[in-house]
Amino acid sequence: MESTSGISPFLRRKLARRFQTYDTDRDGYVDRTDFQSACDRLGTAFGLGPDSAELKHLRELSDGLWQHLARAADTNADGRIDLGEYQAAFAAGLLVTPDSFDAGYVPFLDALMDIADTDGDGRLTRDEQVRWTGALMSLPEPDAREVFGRLDRDADGLITRDDMLEAIREFYFSEDPASTGVWLLGPLDAD
Repeated sequence: MESTSGISPFLRRKLARRFQTYDTDRDGYVDRTDFQSACDRLGTAFGLGPDSAELKHLRELSDGLWQHLARAADTNADGRIDLGEYQAAFAAGLLVTPDSFDAGYVPFLDALMDIADTDGDGRLTRDEQVRWTGALMSLPEPDAREVFGRLDRDADGLITRDDMLEAIREFYFSEDPASTGVWLLGPLDAD
């Protein structure tokens, strides 16, 4: 197993949580099928047929994300990534900087918003947030509702793309255990 000494114990915990949300079949590995089935569930949750333009676009971006992750993390080239490989990729600089992260992640977030923001107003309701996080990441509804409440910093009942992006950045780059982004994927497991 590759070294994860380049990342903090706190980031290791957050990455373990993210790994759980990628591992949709709960086999202890992440592979292309996990990414594909997550897109399928999202399409179903939002009533999109497999040929819808929005879902096709998200699938393309999701496949690109998988390929990037596999190149960086699948060190034994077995077509799947275990938690150690995933964490080691981050220790080796997978994200590098918030700017390089944004360049790779913003298009995916935009495609996701195109699907989840059903009225196209640029903001997600609590129900839209619960639906997409449940479908794409198997986030339990109570956790998704709590996440929404934390991301809705102005308490207007809506979260924007920018709210989401800020929370995602905090999840990966902040060492503050009180940051909103810590809750992006629900509660973290204890050390």
